[in-house]
Amino acid sequence: MRRHELTEREWELIQPHTLGQAGTAGGTGRNNRHFVNAVVYRVRTGCAWRDLPERFGPWNTVARRFRRWALAGVWEGLFQAVQEPDYAWVLVDSTTVK
Repeated sequence: MRRHELTEREWELIQPHTLGQAGTAGGTGRNNRHFVNAVVYRVRTGCAWRDLPERFGPWNTVARRFRRWALAGVWEGLFQAVQEPDYAWVLVDSTTVK
């Protein structure tokens, strides 16, 4: 596993929320994990789309797929799925519990 790639645990959390899975409507993505690793690489390094390493495939393909996922709300769903609730903000006292 490379430095900017997802671990098995991270991928297991994300995988059910990705588009293009076999058995779903629409086209199927060749390798969702590879695509998400490309996005993670870009976010973690701050590089431009054009500067993605060749191992991720054509930069324009990755950028267009990223945009399709953004318009479909996939990224927002992923962020909400992997967030752990912050219970420090929860306040329960005797006036609210009956």
